[in-house]
Amino acid sequence: MSYDDETDGFGSGTGGTGQTRTRLPEGGTGDVYGGARRPTRNSRSLVTVVGVVVLLIAAIAFANRGDGTDSPRTTDTAKGTSPTAATGIRPVAGKHAGIPAGYARDDQGAQSAAANYAVALGSADMYDQARRHEIVSAVYAPEVLAARQADFDKVYSDKGFLSRIGLREDGTAPEGLTFISRVVPAGTKVEKFVGDTAVVAVWYSSLFGLAGEGSKNPVSESWYTTTYDMKWIDGGWKITGHAQKDGPVPVGRDQAASSAEEMADAVEQFGGFTYAR
Repeated sequence: MSYDDETDGFGSGTGGTGQTRTRLPEGGTGDVYGGARRPTRNSRSLVTVVGVVVLLIAAIAFANRGDGTDSPRTTDTAKGTSPTAATGIRPVAGKHAGIPAGYARDDQGAQSAAANYAVALGSADMYDQARRHEIVSAVYAPEVLAARQADFDKVYSDKGFLSRIGLREDGTAPEGLTFISRVVPAGTKVEKFVGDTAVVAVWYSSLFGLAGEGSKNPVSESWYTTTYDMKWIDGGWKITGHAQKDGPVPVGRDQAASSAEEMADAVEQFGGFTYAR
């Protein structure tokens, strides 16, 4: 297992949302309000238009209606819907070692677990030994835990690696600088799902670097896809193996980079999310 000089190399460079999306009906015969303005309307036309508007409002209200409970929605994906449509179960409510837990025993639960595990494994917490051990113990399967723990400890205690990314030997940022390591999943995909095993790919952007005056490793953005081999063990999804590759990488927009102070403030002020399908 190897690591990258500019990321942690283990997926830090290593999800639905629980929100309801409303689609307005698309008319197949034109705008219900008509095209060009008509000079006059008779009363029957006016009643028809009002009726259509009332029905449209009622349909939107019904689509947005919630029962106010925490009962899960159907796990069936409607035929013909987008992969990112608001389907699936509600976001998980529990936590294990600070990581969202309580995923469903299906393909959507596996995606939720993979996305949240990617966030945890790509966080700055991995540079703190105690937190790292908690995270790795929470997300990896028992049969691979010892080996993975040793691999991570070797990487994050490597003085050469820490020096190259601008951190002290204990994994902390120099005085006056803020260390930023954050993974933002853009999407998940089930490559394979058989019984109690799943292969899930997580596509994400990674923010990594040191924010502050005089930083030699400013915060930059990278894109990766990490594919996780997962297994349902003792009531939860666990990682048994993973592989990482670069991209897909979008074309950058013509935007000016924020100042070091703005970047440091952002990572402190903007919290993360719980990812669920």
